[in-house]
Amino acid sequence: MSMVLFDVPGPKARVRHKIMAVIGIAAALAAVAYVAMRFVATNQFSARRLDWINYKQIQLSLVEAIGNTLSAFAVGAVLALAFGAIFAAARLSDHGWVRAPAAVIVEVFRAIPLVIMMFFFYYGLPVAGVKLTAFTAVVISLMLYNGSVLAEIFRAGINSLPKGQSEAAYALGMRKTQVMTFVLLPQALRAMLPTIISQLVVLLKDTALGFLITFEELLRWGTRIGGDAVNFGRPMISVMILVALIYIGLCLLLSWLATYLEKRNRRNKKVIHVDADDIPEMAPV
Repeated sequence: MSMVLFDVPGPKARVRHKIMAVIGIAAALAAVAYVAMRFVATNQFSARRLDWINYKQIQLSLVEAIGNTLSAFAVGAVLALAFGAIFAAARLSDHGWVRAPAAVIVEVFRAIPLVIMMFFFYYGLPVAGVKLTAFTAVVISLMLYNGSVLAEIFRAGINSLPKGQSEAAYALGMRKTQVMTFVLLPQALRAMLPTIISQLVVLLKDTALGFLITFEELLRWGTRIGGDAVNFGRPMISVMILVALIYIGLCLLLSWLATYLEKRNRRNKKVIHVDADDIPEMAPV
């Protein structure tokens, strides 16, 4: 038995893959342990080197930076989902004059690197007399790039459904809008949910690129506070570790939310219960 991209491994190959996986995990753990031991040996986690976090102003600026990161993520995620839904519907349209421009827009914004869009909206548009704040430039860039990716996710999810679903709905006299809303989307969303959440995690991490255009988000806070810490004899590594842990925590929370929604969605599937008394008896032949 074989799959499209590779042959299904046999017993020996599975054993070999398990051994390679164990070796890889052991090597990764050994590398992490070595780095941690070097940090401890050089007193990177001593109280004197971490006392910068005790300053109230630093704590307030950290809360503000996290708030800016979450604000950009929330607004960008909502706009990206709306952008993706609209252009996915446009790409699925039966009208070529709607489908073709939508395909061009999606492909163009998928191909442009996100950081180039941020630079264009923040530094390029003022040349034409349009001044945008750093927050607006970050949000628009996140919407266009991630929205284009989500549009393809939505389109692929709907197209992955069996054609018999839509054909049966059309046979019942339903219009295309009704077929999409009541038949295709509810089924496609169940399959697309993990991919959608994964893209939203990418969007959350992409907010870190805002520090390149002076957006006061978490990474820019880390570089600024880290630079000040170096000037006072404290290494920047402790600041960056804190920033990394916060990003990891936010991404894990989002992943946990995705798992929770997926499990709840499975529990809430509509099941039609039929009472045995309501079933008419068959007439004798």
